[in-house]
Amino acid sequence: MTRPADAVVSLDMEKGYPGFALRCAADFRRGVTAVFGRSGSGKTTLLNCISGIERPDAGRIDILGRRVFSSARPATNLPPERRRVGYVMQSAGLFPHMTVARNIAYGHDLLGPGDRAVSPGDVIELLGLAPLLHRPVAGLSGGEAQRVALARALATSPRLLLLDEPLSSLDAPMRGAIIRYLRSIRAELGTPMVLVSHSLSEVLALADEALVLSAGGVVAQGPPSSVLVDPAVGPLADLPGLENLLEARVVRASDGSAPGLVDLGRVVIEAPDVAGAPGDAVTVSIGASDVIVSAGRPTGLSARNVFEARLTSLHPVGARMLAYFDAGTRIVVELTGAAAAELDLRPGRAAHLIIKTSSVRALDRT
Repeated sequence: MTRPADAVVSLDMEKGYPGFALRCAADFRRGVTAVFGRSGSGKTTLLNCISGIERPDAGRIDILGRRVFSSARPATNLPPERRRVGYVMQSAGLFPHMTVARNIAYGHDLLGPGDRAVSPGDVIELLGLAPLLHRPVAGLSGGEAQRVALARALATSPRLLLLDEPLSSLDAPMRGAIIRYLRSIRAELGTPMVLVSHSLSEVLALADEALVLSAGGVVAQGPPSSVLVDPAVGPLADLPGLENLLEARVVRASDGSAPGLVDLGRVVIEAPDVAGAPGDAVTVSIGASDVIVSAGRPTGLSARNVFEARLTSLHPVGARMLAYFDAGTRIVVELTGAAAAELDLRPGRAAHLIIKTSSVRALDRT
């Protein structure tokens, strides 16, 4: 297998347990690579092998061109501390006897001066942690603890950041906040990330590339929008729960008598329970099955959010269809094959999307 020159992680490895074996050959490029699959598919095992916590039975692993594991002679197995990888697990795993500030500084203080590319101050500002620095970690909320764990990992100036289900234990508003912080890490620091998730909604929102595992084997790899409609991925996907998790800005907060307004970049839509000042970042959730498509501009509707979008692609997924629309941001719509045929939906054609205000959720607690 020829490794691409731009691979952040290149691996071809096996790891077995009684009743289960992971066999994975893949290359991860810069940006965010999501590893998607159901529980027990091998996602966490893959991260553990990349980080050095677990040793593969056979194969090789390269990180940014450096061989960190090889079963071939001469055998190589660099310990985790020499791989320069940050790892944020499902449980934040903070040091309970330290304050937030000491947790963040811990790994940074162990680095040599020449390895300190990121300062604790940089990540404290990026993740909005200044108000928490002197607090004990025992009193942190789940979302606060995850932000501190992210900061602690980033303060070690990692060459690669591994994230194991960072959103799985969070409630919906805090999930939206962590999604925004992960986007900030990608934009501001450029740290390559491998994100494990069982949610295709999160994969679509965050990832540049997706690797899908099932029963310890790779079933698909590619851009998330393509992977989602791969026939091999369909049985693993939870289409009824598919969400659009969109970046937005507050235009007007809800005031009790009127819904709020959020700007998606090209269109402004109504949403209930919008908090914050104009211009504040917010993550908006819209269910793919909550969007209605109209071939022409509809009239006489109670729905408040009606706007034009252009269809970019249409894909059958089992008995349903997934339509990707461009409205300044990508919006995924789930509909029946019969509806798509009756509307004569074709890539490149414009249509109108209709979304009830009550179907929009602003995930805005930080």
